Amino acid sequence: MTARPSPGDLLVVDGRASVQFAGERALTFRVVSVSDQPTYAGWIWLTGYVLNRRGEAIDKREIYVQLAGLWPATSASIPRRTSATHPRDPVGRHKVRRSTPLGLR
Repeated sequence: MTARPSPGDLLVVDGRASVQFAGERALTFRVVSVSDQPTYAGWIWLTGYVLNRRGEAIDKREIYVQLAGLWPATSASIPRRTSATHPRDPVGRHKVRRSTPLGLR
């Protein structure tokens, strides 16, 4: 990627962007902001959220990466949550029903 990322962009951050993200340390990153702080040519500071395989934000981070090493993530690889299939309040979804009270077993 040679263009500056924008807030909302979904990126793959791996060893091509910075050695600290090589191999198993690669991540999917949702950009929240792009710093205007001066850096070395071709490098950039990004703030955003690390996403898990279900597309849920699991950590907020500020990362320093090479623009040329960033790749757009496909939206198919990170499914979006919907309230119909993933309620925010799952209380009661997994209740265990017992036919006899615990003390009578």
